[in-house]
Amino acid sequence: MSAFLISGDISNKNENAENKNSAEMLLGKFTQANLEKAPHSNWFVPGYENYKPKKEALKTIKKNIHDYEILMFMGTWCGDSRYEVPKFFKLLDEVDFDRKNLKNIAVNRAKKAPGKLDEEYNIHRVPTIIFMKDGKEVNRFVEYSIESLEEDIAKILEGKEYTNPYSE
Repeated sequence: MSAFLISGDISNKNENAENKNSAEMLLGKFTQANLEKAPHSNWFVPGYENYKPKKEALKTIKKNIHDYEILMFMGTWCGDSRYEVPKFFKLLDEVDFDRKNLKNIAVNRAKKAPGKLDEEYNIHRVPTIIFMKDGKEVNRFVEYSIESLEEDIAKILEGKEYTNPYSE
C-alpha cells in the first residue's frame, strides 16, 4: 500500500491569530518526535510510557491495521488529545504500523488546520482519528473512547459496528 496524499498546504508554521501561546502549540503536519520534545514531552512521554493496552484488542489491531491509512487530527492544547494521542502512538508502535500510512495534523483552538483540512475532513472535536481504505473513510474515533481506545479501534479495524460519541 502506498502512502496516501492529503490536499492542502500543511506546515509547522505557527498561526498566531487564534491563541496567545502559539509558540508552544503545534499547527499543521507533525510527527511523534515533535511531541517527545518540550513543552509537549511533559504530557506525551508519561502518557506513552504508562499506557498498557489490553492484549486481546492489541492482537485484533495488529491483525487488521495494516490495511488502513490513518489521518489523525489533534490539538496540543486539548486535554482529550493529551490523554488519547500518547496512547494512540504507543498502539501504533506496539503493532509496527508503517508510519508512511499515517498523517498527523495539529489544529489550533478553533480546530482549524492549514489548508482547510479541518473543513475537508469535517473536524469539530479532537482528537479525531480517521481510518481510511482506498482513499475513503471507513470510520473514525472522535474525542474519547466508548470502551477504551484500543477496544474502540479494534472494533473499527475489524469492521464491527462502532459509533463514536458524536455520530448522528
